Amino acid sequence: MSGNQDQPLPLAGLKVVEFCQIIMGPSCGVVLADLGADVIKVEPAPGGDKTRKLSGFAAGFFSSFNRNRRSIALNLKEPKGLEIAQKLIAQADVLTENFAPGTMDRLGCGYEDVSKVNPRLVYCSLKGFLSGPYEKRQALDEVVQFMGGLAYMTGPPGHPLRAGASVIDIMGGTFGVVGILAALRERDHSGKGQLVKSALFENVAHLMGTHMSGEAIQQKEVPPMPVRWSAWAVYEVMETSDAKQVFIGITSDNHWRRFCQKFGRSDLLADPDFQTNEDRVAAQERLKPIIRDMIRAHSKSEVLEICEEINIPFAPVAETKDLFDDPQLNANGRMLVTQLPDGRTVKLPRLPIEIGDHDLGLRTQPPEVGEHTREVLKELGYTVDALDKLEDDNIIESRTGSAER
Repeated sequence: MSGNQDQPLPLAGLKVVEFCQIIMGPSCGVVLADLGADVIKVEPAPGGDKTRKLSGFAAGFFSSFNRNRRSIALNLKEPKGLEIAQKLIAQADVLTENFAPGTMDRLGCGYEDVSKVNPRLVYCSLKGFLSGPYEKRQALDEVVQFMGGLAYMTGPPGHPLRAGASVIDIMGGTFGVVGILAALRERDHSGKGQLVKSALFENVAHLMGTHMSGEAIQQKEVPPMPVRWSAWAVYEVMETSDAKQVFIGITSDNHWRRFCQKFGRSDLLADPDFQTNEDRVAAQERLKPIIRDMIRAHSKSEVLEICEEINIPFAPVAETKDLFDDPQLNANGRMLVTQLPDGRTVKLPRLPIEIGDHDLGLRTQPPEVGEHTREVLKELGYTVDALDKLEDDNIIESRTGSAER
C-alpha cells in the first residue's frame, strides 16, 4: 500500500493489555493494534488461547483478529502469575477483557481494584449485556442474534437464521474501540480513566432500530427480509442466461431511465404505471417478471458490464473463494499476507478504513503462544534468572525461553 510506513501511527505510544479470546475482544484489539497501539495479549499458560485450536466455522478466528500484537502466557491461577498481570495493568493505558461476568473481579483485576492502582486506566469490558437484569448472563453472537430479532429478520418466515458472519461480535468489539477512544479523549482533559462497556445484545438492538421504528410508523409487523415489501421495485437477485446470479438495485428514477434506455425499452419508460419509484413499487408484481426476463436474456458478464456502464447498484453473488483475488480488495496492496498456524499464508483484508497517508498494514504476524513473554517481562524489570524460575514453576510459558538458557 502507498501509505507512509515511517510516519507514527495514530495510536503509537498507547499500551493496551488484552484479556480476550474468541472474536469480540480480539476484534476490539485488532483495531487498536492496527492503529498503532502496543497490544499485549495475555494468554493462559500452559497452552494459550483455546481459539487457536478451533475448527470448522471458527478455524479462522485467531488468524483474523490477532495480528500486530505481542503475546505473553501467564498462569493466572497462581499468585505470581496474577502479580505479573497486575504489574502490566499498572503501567497500561487501556485494559480490554471479555471473560465471563465476574471472572476479572475474582482474579482481583476488576475495574474497582485496578483503578485504585492505576486511576488513568481506561478499562473496557466486552460482554453479552450492558448493565441491567441480564448483565450476569453469558452470551454468544448467535444467542443474541436470536434474542434480539436479527435471526428472525434474516431467515424466511418460520426459519430464523443467523447472519453468515459473526457480525455482532465484530460490531461489539468496534463499539468497544469507540468507547475507549472517547474515554481517552476525556482523560486528556480530566487526567482520569473510566469504565467502558460494550455488549452483544445491545449491539443487535442498535441494528434492529430501523425495523423497530418502521414497525411503529407503519403500525404493523415488519416481515423478515426474504419476504419484505421493498422500498424499491427492483432490488433483488436475478438469474442470468448462464445460470449465474447477479443482484440489481434500481433505487432512483435516474437509474430507471438509464436502465430502460440501455435495454431499448422505451415502452417501460412511457408506461404510466412505472413513472416514479412509488409507482413502480405499487406495480412491482407486474414489473418484476419483465425485468427478470430482460436480465435472463444476457450472460452474467454481460449484465455486470451493462450495470457498470449505466452506473446502477449491482453485485455478482460472490462466495468466500471469490474475495481472495477481488481487484478492489487487492488494490494498492491492501490485502495482508497473513501466516496461518500451519505456516502457509493467506491474503486477508485490512481494516476497512483509510486515515490520511498512514499505512495501517501488517507489522507482525499473529503471535505464537508466549512469543513475547520474556520480552514484555524484561520491560517490567524481570531478570533472565527470574524468568527461568517462573518458567520452571509453570507460572509463565515462553516460546523463546530455551534459547536464553
